[in-house]
Amino acid sequence: MTQHPAASSFTRFETRPLSPLIGAEIHGIDLAQDLDDAMIADLRQALLTYKVIFFRDQNISRAQHIAFARRFGPLEIHPATPADQVDPEVLRITHGPNSRGRENAWHSDVTWRPEPSLGSILRAIELPPVGGDTLFADMYDAYEALSPAMKAWVETLKAEHDIARVFAGRLGADADALRAKYPVQTHPVVRTHPETGRRALYVNTGFTARIVGLSPKESDWLLAHLYAQAAEPERQCRFRWAPHCIAFWDNRSSQHYAASDYFPQVRTMERVTIAGDKPFFDPSR
Repeated sequence: MTQHPAASSFTRFETRPLSPLIGAEIHGIDLAQDLDDAMIADLRQALLTYKVIFFRDQNISRAQHIAFARRFGPLEIHPATPADQVDPEVLRITHGPNSRGRENAWHSDVTWRPEPSLGSILRAIELPPVGGDTLFADMYDAYEALSPAMKAWVETLKAEHDIARVFAGRLGADADALRAKYPVQTHPVVRTHPETGRRALYVNTGFTARIVGLSPKESDWLLAHLYAQAAEPERQCRFRWAPHCIAFWDNRSSQHYAASDYFPQVRTMERVTIAGDKPFFDPSR
């Protein structure tokens, strides 16, 4: 269990960790302002350090949300975004009386892409009076907690990630047609983070379909064991949303779970996602 460094390593803003391993609130910064490159570099380092960072009292517009995200890299467009939406980079997620929350499973975003996302920036638009928190899990620690023998084995394995597992139903699309447009992708079960060099478990309940080379029974057993690592409270933090809050998480080192405990109240969020790179495992790092 590797705890993050002291908050004093950042001098241009205050960091308030939410747990010993993952998550910190960032205070003393206004995202509506034009941030210089040095500040963006510091925020990127904070993201790498804490895996997810949170901002409170940030009354920014959709355009400012997009502009802030773009400082960290190119943005991607999600297939669930309506084709006629003015700002296609924004994925609007709304649940209420006619729709229960469905993001209540541990996952990393868009692992079905050849180059899954670097990170996601989520902005609260409308919140229930209570509930609708988001939980985050440290997938470095999930890997580090495995036995040496299990680490040695899973480092050699790859897994398939399939968009249709989640979005065939949500988009009302034929699964085979969806896979034809977004082919099933194979990624390492343990990925090396391209910036920190650390190793993280990279399978999730949402999109991972099977372990390549194992029988269905073997694959199901191993995936269940690896999925369970995210559910350990010791490697989690929990964020309670309030108006004008923003969460920015690293999809390469964390997973998240949106608690669906607020039905039939309304919860509306907007997400902008930063494109990433092809996952790899480097045994030398």
